[in-house]
Amino acid sequence: MIAHLSGTVVAVSPDGVVIDVGGVGLRVQCTPDTLASLRLGAPGRVATSLVVREDSLTLFGFATDDERNVFELLQTASGIGPRLALAMLAVHSPDALRRAVAAEDIKALTMVPGVGNKGAQRIILELKDRLGVPGDLAANGTAPARRAAPSWRDQVQSGLVNLGWSARDAEAAVAAVEADSGDAEPDVPTALRAALRKLSRQ
Repeated sequence: MIAHLSGTVVAVSPDGVVIDVGGVGLRVQCTPDTLASLRLGAPGRVATSLVVREDSLTLFGFATDDERNVFELLQTASGIGPRLALAMLAVHSPDALRRAVAAEDIKALTMVPGVGNKGAQRIILELKDRLGVPGDLAANGTAPARRAAPSWRDQVQSGLVNLGWSARDAEAAVAAVEADSGDAEPDVPTALRAALRKLSRQ
């Protein structure tokens, strides 16, 4: 198993990066938060999980070992594959997922695109005793304050800047996507693709 990668970030896309490790470019699919922590041309390190299929070998990368471990544990639940597990970590931090499962918070789990009520109930049933408790709760025995997840606007703007657009152009593209979305809040990958389309027309 490839547990982590350390090298130079040589390419960044909306859903992943290419890290040069000893002259070999390895493509790694990442969550928006992980992408936001990596910079084109700079050294980068990601914890990784290798998913093996009959026709593919796919590396998934994470900012921390805890994210990687939760990603792998999520896939032990019925109906949860690597794409959906990655989507869950794009919406919630590991500790937020632990809190949602422990509290049987179906509403929080169904915020993830692709997770419905039945899927959320199945996740709670199968993982409630396996995900563990949030790190802050385990450390001091008190309920931690909920971490404010970065908004889709922040994540998309950060992703655009990582792809080489100026902060001003990224902000304008995000504003245009928000105007098109109206009252609906888009998921980050969809919003990022829409922003890239708008920038490509300039």
